[in-house]
Amino acid sequence: MIKVVHYINQFFAQIGGEEKANIPPEVREGFVGPGMALNAAFKGEAEIVATVICGDSYFAENTAEATKQILDMVKKYNPDLFIAGPAFNAGRYGTACATIAKTVKDELGIPVLTGMYIENPGVDLYKKDLYIISTKDNAAGMREAVPKMAALALKLAKGEEIGTPDVEGYIERGIRKNYFADVRGSKRAVDMLVKKIKGEEFVTEFKMPLFDRVAPNPPVADISKAKIALVTSGGIVPKGNPDRIESSSASKFGKYDIEGVYDLTQETYETAHGGYDPVYANKDADRVLPVDVLRDLEKEGKIGSLHRYFYSTVGNGTAVKSAAKFGQEIARQLIADGVQAVILTST
Repeated sequence: MIKVVHYINQFFAQIGGEEKANIPPEVREGFVGPGMALNAAFKGEAEIVATVICGDSYFAENTAEATKQILDMVKKYNPDLFIAGPAFNAGRYGTACATIAKTVKDELGIPVLTGMYIENPGVDLYKKDLYIISTKDNAAGMREAVPKMAALALKLAKGEEIGTPDVEGYIERGIRKNYFADVRGSKRAVDMLVKKIKGEEFVTEFKMPLFDRVAPNPPVADISKAKIALVTSGGIVPKGNPDRIESSSASKFGKYDIEGVYDLTQETYETAHGGYDPVYANKDADRVLPVDVLRDLEKEGKIGSLHRYFYSTVGNGTAVKSAAKFGQEIARQLIADGVQAVILTST
């Protein structure tokens, strides 16, 4: 019997949602939550002997410590296989699943597997290191994801040959293997070209990356009369982080009033960002969000005015889908407020 240790977050362990996201790692015997379906999908060839649970926020804010704690828990069961998730499009959860899976693979030398949506930040961070089953973007895809994960997990545990991504259902890892084709390359290329010209379906042998192309707007006609807004992915927030913006894989952005504020001091502002050393940003948040400089330009008449609100979120590990949604909503509000230009700062 193949022994499996499974990792899930506080939500799938049915402990709670965001209000329980700070729970530290714990381990339970046997399967929990989605582990029941996963265990059944093994059809007697493998068994989940233990489930490790950790809150998403706890892991994101204590990554090194949490990873060590979880590794020690996994090691105790001497498993043949480690599975994390699936995490779907939950950014913090996906990053945690992938981080732990890679650590288990590197430290214990056993096969590992996880599953998530293609836009989950964990994919870009770890797809070259791990097999990641492609899932839908939410838990409604659990029924479809579990059989794929179980099938590939058994192959990995048995040391069987792993097929291509389209056969096994994992996300492409950017790894290419040579093989002997029945038809030479020139003919395959011409056949694909003819299908493309005719508008017929074809499958390329070398997928090109997709880039988001955005046409630049025209320049501001008269900057001395323009209302300028500040937006940042550097996580600058009022002291205490009132909206609880996550330090990684943000699920929200904040809107903050700076009417009458001329300087972001360490007593009043800080960064919520967990992806860079916060010391200098916490000492003077103007280093990330230059309110002080724009107030000077406003006073000198070099810009019309500084918008009374700034918008802030954390870019660290945040899903592309979430970031696009934030951008659309922030832009809608800025346009409604008559802002002519935005200075967007990162870290």
